[in-house]
Amino acid sequence: MKTIRYELADGIATLTFDEPGSPVNTMCLQWQEDLTAAVQQVLQDQERIRGIVLASAKSTFFAGADLKGTMRLQPEDAPRVFREVEQCKKNFRTLETLGKPVVACLNGSALGGGWEVALIAHHRVAVDNAKIQFGLPEVTLGLIPGASGVTKMTRLLGLMGAQPYILESKLFAPREALELGLVQELVPDAAALRPAALAWIAANPKALQPWDAKDYKIPGGTPSNPKIAGALAVAPAMLKQKTRGLYPAPEAALAAMVEGAQVDFDTALRIESRHLAKLIVSPVAKNMINTFFFNLNAIKSGQSRPKWDGKFKPAKVGILGAGMMGGGIAYAQASRGIATVLKDVSQDKAEAGKAYSAKLTQPRVDKGRLSPHDQAALLARITPTESVQDLQGCDLIIEAVFENRELKARVTKDAEPQLAPGGFFASNTSTLPISGLAQASARPQKFVGIHFFSPVDKMKLVEIIRGKETDDETVARAFDYVQALGKIPIVVNDARGFFTSRVFGTFVMEGAAMLGEGIPAPVIEQAGLQAGMPVGPLAVLDETALSLSVHVLDQTRADYRAQGDTYIATPGELLVERMVKEFDRNGRAAGGGFYEYPKGGKKLLWPELSALFGREGVAWDMQDLKDRLLYRQAVETARCLAEGVLTSVHDANIGSMFGIGFPGWTGGAMQFIYGTGVDKFLHRAEVLAAKYGPGFVVAPQVKDAIRKFEPKY
Repeated sequence: MKTIRYELADGIATLTFDEPGSPVNTMCLQWQEDLTAAVQQVLQDQERIRGIVLASAKSTFFAGADLKGTMRLQPEDAPRVFREVEQCKKNFRTLETLGKPVVACLNGSALGGGWEVALIAHHRVAVDNAKIQFGLPEVTLGLIPGASGVTKMTRLLGLMGAQPYILESKLFAPREALELGLVQELVPDAAALRPAALAWIAANPKALQPWDAKDYKIPGGTPSNPKIAGALAVAPAMLKQKTRGLYPAPEAALAAMVEGAQVDFDTALRIESRHLAKLIVSPVAKNMINTFFFNLNAIKSGQSRPKWDGKFKPAKVGILGAGMMGGGIAYAQASRGIATVLKDVSQDKAEAGKAYSAKLTQPRVDKGRLSPHDQAALLARITPTESVQDLQGCDLIIEAVFENRELKARVTKDAEPQLAPGGFFASNTSTLPISGLAQASARPQKFVGIHFFSPVDKMKLVEIIRGKETDDETVARAFDYVQALGKIPIVVNDARGFFTSRVFGTFVMEGAAMLGEGIPAPVIEQAGLQAGMPVGPLAVLDETALSLSVHVLDQTRADYRAQGDTYIATPGELLVERMVKEFDRNGRAAGGGFYEYPKGGKKLLWPELSALFGREGVAWDMQDLKDRLLYRQAVETARCLAEGVLTSVHDANIGSMFGIGFPGWTGGAMQFIYGTGVDKFLHRAEVLAAKYGPGFVVAPQVKDAIRKFEPKY
């Protein structure tokens, strides 16, 4: 055996998981083969065995499935997967029905398949460390816990009690596991695990899983219980409303839970295996595994960070502009222990920016999730001021003032001299090229873009923009700063709109173009939702302000004129310009845009839209509309990759999903192309270009970039 060490001493059979050449243990094919061999050895030795211990030689207990192997699966592999997972479960059942006490020594995290390995045991002992995580995150990767996780968690917690841990992938620490009865004993450190295991084995010579006991009943009742039946009657509809039918895993998990609860244990396991085998070879699972696991880990491990030996730990950071964005950044910093100077043109405005942090934290205080003392400490880290001198000694200063080049230049020149030696300056602009803004800096190599998304307290993504002169050290420091805030950094090169704003613009303007073609506004919004976007394009335009889009358009035209060129606005941009300049519809903050916002009532689409833009006899195809919204963004993302604005697929996928809401089922804008199939995608884009214009044209160099960056597993 290569991944499992088997030892038998003093009547205790110990299976130690230790996958060679890997920092963690996984359910790779070799491990599956080794488990079969280990179980056969246990059967041979069972007369000499009085207890079994499951342990890990890694810093964690077990990481779960071999996801790289999963990415290589094809639809025709489903029957093989079914056989393999059934063999795995047969091994699990052999160990847990042998009549010998089995104890899992949980020295670290056990997630997914790792938690399912832990569930083999009759008794689970864990180190009492709040950083350790247990649970079943499979649904977030487009899968279900198919190695007995659904069946066992349902029988341990009941149909209703298990739902958060299966359908929502809720993770839990050892102490919560103890309260739930999922872990039976906590010890102070890893050294105490084995003694605790041996003591339990000695005290419990005959052990049985709860579901194997004759008097076992599912907690809360089976699906035939009237209370359970009532909840289950509406559960599929609620789930469909949430997933919009785009995410098959939660529906499969619920089906496996309910179907499994109506049959015996072993039949329930087979039902679970069938659902897993179908899901694991599906495109959605591959898309989600690729991005939510591999791409996200690539960023977290610093693959997008330039090589720089140092590590930036921000102690004092200044923010220029105490509006919603500046106030949000101040909160993000203060909640992570960073001293923050929040400057605005007046003390009152700066104080109002600080008050935003109080507003964000008060609900947590009211619910007992944050103590008044910790709230006071957080707020004490924010120093509101109107004086530029208070920025003296900041390691980093971020300007978050209005999107006006002259204003940004002025505040840069005023504040930059206050930086500590070795400090750097950043702009929070969402559209203005960083290289142009850096002209106001005395040290353009120490000037970088750090683009937060609104609202800062909720949005995890931060886009770091490298200007033409920005050096590696500054980009690396910005990357470290973003990670210090607990957020996800992507790194892009300078260009108009960078990556996220540029691609976001194609989504909303394609929606506006549809309106101009006479397609009814409710149909456009529904197309966005059915494609998997969080909200429709017209609603998003209202939230971000139509007036801001027109301001960006005016700035773009001016910049083109300064270069001796003429900017040709898209049909969508021209329609938004009409909305603002002809009809004074500026967006939600200004009272209304594409929508009306009655006081005390629900928002509704502006009734005048059909009169202004509607056309009789206009036909539409819903699939075309959905494809236009997704393909337009994917094509623009690929263009960013071809132009060098983006330098990696993982930044593209994570940025598109966490920054602009590209649907999770696709795995992101580039994975949407690869998941569709490059040839199939390019053909469909060609059809859309012929119907709907140059926004869908994929130039030869863009095709080359798509093929060059295609991931291999």
